[in-house]
Amino acid sequence: MRNPLRAISESGEDRARNRGAVLRRLLVELKPYKGVIALAVVMMALSGAAQGLSPLITGQIVDKVLLTGDLPSLTRMALLLVLAYLVNMVATRFQIYLVSRTGQQILAKLRNEVFAKVESLSLKYLESKQAGDLMSRLINDIDALNNFFTQVLSQFIGAAFTLGGILVAMLLLSWQLGLAVLMVVPILLVVTNVFSRMARRAFRQTRETLGDVSANLEEELGGVRVAQAFNRTQENVRRFARSNAANRDANVSATAITSAFTPAVDLLSTLDMALVAALGGFLVIRGVISVGTVVAFIQYVQSFFRPFQTVTQLWTIAQSAFAAAERVFDLLDMEATVEDKPDAVEMGRIEGHVRFEEVDFSYEEGQPVLEKVSFEALPGQTIALVGPTGAGKTTMVSLIARFYDPTSGRVLIDGKDLRDVRQLSLRSQMGLVTQEPFLFSGSVMDNIRYGHLDASDEEVMAAAHAANAEEFILRLPEGYQTEVGQRGSLLSQGQRQLISIARAVLADPRILILDEATASIDTRTEVLIQKALGQLLKGRTSFVIAHRLSTVRNADQVLVIDQSRIVERGTHEELIQKNGLYAELYRRQFYQPEEESAPAAPAVSS
Repeated sequence: MRNPLRAISESGEDRARNRGAVLRRLLVELKPYKGVIALAVVMMALSGAAQGLSPLITGQIVDKVLLTGDLPSLTRMALLLVLAYLVNMVATRFQIYLVSRTGQQILAKLRNEVFAKVESLSLKYLESKQAGDLMSRLINDIDALNNFFTQVLSQFIGAAFTLGGILVAMLLLSWQLGLAVLMVVPILLVVTNVFSRMARRAFRQTRETLGDVSANLEEELGGVRVAQAFNRTQENVRRFARSNAANRDANVSATAITSAFTPAVDLLSTLDMALVAALGGFLVIRGVISVGTVVAFIQYVQSFFRPFQTVTQLWTIAQSAFAAAERVFDLLDMEATVEDKPDAVEMGRIEGHVRFEEVDFSYEEGQPVLEKVSFEALPGQTIALVGPTGAGKTTMVSLIARFYDPTSGRVLIDGKDLRDVRQLSLRSQMGLVTQEPFLFSGSVMDNIRYGHLDASDEEVMAAAHAANAEEFILRLPEGYQTEVGQRGSLLSQGQRQLISIARAVLADPRILILDEATASIDTRTEVLIQKALGQLLKGRTSFVIAHRLSTVRNADQVLVIDQSRIVERGTHEELIQKNGLYAELYRRQFYQPEEESAPAAPAVSS
């Protein structure tokens, strides 16, 4: 169930972009730390009181010491002034520390929540987003929030207490001059509101363009080998320059807006000081107030506008943080298209009886990928999926793993509709070996153990032996402790695939999915993989997409998919005799008259 605190955006994107809603939501994150925040507020109140007291003491020094020559009072007043500054210094130091520490705890929590959210989102959402943009939300946007909690929040609240203390002191000292100072406040609020709206739009654009830069960078770095091979490096440099220029222009525009705010506040401060000096001089001549009061008020005017000047300096950070918060909260509010029902049950040990009942599926409405697909796989059977590119083979196995839910119809395992069981209990009993095996940075041992995190070193080695990976692993510089590099870049394609199969062996899945597992492997490595797969397939319900000839021929059932439907089904021999689409694919891609048992060319990819 979604956290109601995450549901502030009830009226769509427009309200999600409302500054007040975002600010309230940020403040909600402070709720678990209300004790620490209360102590920080006490420190801020002390600081505000000390700052409000200092000009008053200065005015008393002018009236009671400088104009009367009372030197003993000068010592007492000077000591009192020093005490006020010390209280302000200590209180400010502690409130900044308390708020900053709390902010770091909140940011760590938000990072965990964002990462967990990304991990839980459906493949449909993740495939529609660029990885660089998601990374930007996790790193750049969270970093912008770091500045909000560690700088903006504490200084904004401190400025509020300072203003409160100054206003009270001014009105008590001279209500006439106090009202004169307050005359410019409405103008100041209007100016602040205008600049706020303009800056908000500008900084939202900077966050979005920064996400584009990150996405572009991630994509280009990942494809640098292809770019060099096709002589596309200069074009890629130009593409990156365009996205980088868009981010530069957005930041320049935002800076132009915020840089105009500070001079506007300075102008209002100067006008107000002139007004106070003129009115104060008039009241002194009339005997209404003392010279010390005017001196104190001039300091108060400077102190009164100092918090606003602080705000102007932090305005860029604040607007950037609000824009970043929108992107972070938009992601946290994203609903997964594949979710466990509140009453979902544990899958239990899978026997491997898989059944599709009139399954329809489409990624986009009106564009069916599967239509009325029905078939049954008995426990322990191997089902081969064959068909032209884009026929829907990979989509079928994705539905078995419940990466997606069918648009209509049902997918059942052991008689249970997959929408009624917990995803974790289902996927923990499934294994997946793809054409492009994904290895994580770390050692060979770590990558194999990914299939079963609690496995001992001996179990990992046994899995590698069963997958025929042990021989090449022992030849590596550090054996099982050899680092594989990012995405396994230090290993060959075949070595990565053998490790991927060893990972699946260690996981001991009840249902196994092989998606083009040997399509990009050399003949020698294929022999090793075929032997490993022969062991891996035993006793498991397996689904093999466009595999090599030997596996397709030995499958218990071959499903031929074309134009979103199963058009043929049967064993290899039965389909050859039908002389339909499968026989055509066999003649075109599998059949070798000289030696039919030799490794054949890969089937059509999915």
